Amino acid sequence: MWSQCRVLRSQTLALVQSRGTRAYGGDGGVSYTQGQSPETRTREYFYYVDHQGQLFLDDAKMKNFITCFKDLQFLVTFFSRLRPNHSGRYETSFPFLSPCGRERNFLRCEDRPVVFTHLLAVGSGSPRLSYCGGGEALAVPFEPARLLPLATNGRLYHPAPERAGGVGLVRSALAFELSACFEYGSGALTLPSHVHWQGHRIALTMDLAPLLLSAQPP
Repeated sequence: MWSQCRVLRSQTLALVQSRGTRAYGGDGGVSYTQGQSPETRTREYFYYVDHQGQLFLDDAKMKNFITCFKDLQFLVTFFSRLRPNHSGRYETSFPFLSPCGRERNFLRCEDRPVVFTHLLAVGSGSPRLSYCGGGEALAVPFEPARLLPLATNGRLYHPAPERAGGVGLVRSALAFELSACFEYGSGALTLPSHVHWQGHRIALTMDLAPLLLSAQPP
């Protein structure tokens, strides 16, 4: 645990120190300073994940591939500890938290905190969906029947770890690939009813719909 926290701390501190510590006042009246210490020996940092699964310091002015976190160990440590924020601090603005020792790493997201980016084929076993840049270390079994296309935003969702909200977003490029497997009904604007996968025609359960709505941040 100590070595994992050390990686998380050192990379965050390096980014914060490289541009100087500054106070941030964002939307909704939330304000913070990266690395602030509200209690003795406690530090707080603030992050943001976009719809591509890229992780950034929340107050970074430019958010792109150049400025996102890329270190595998860092990403695995951060996302494997992710859970709902019930700390009593910033719960509305940052609904998820990745604790590491006495450090609180708050997270807000453009859509969902887990974003699936790659479909992994593991030998002769069942494929797995990898998320947020973690490769095989951050992956869940692929459940094609539980894919959820959402009509309201045109995005695709899949089950995610329960501690991270239970529902993850499928990155648009991967969603486009998977959409070729969908079977639609006779209506021109209907959602798909089945998915064709590995020679099987599988009915979509749509069971994630109520979970997705209930898991939306306040």
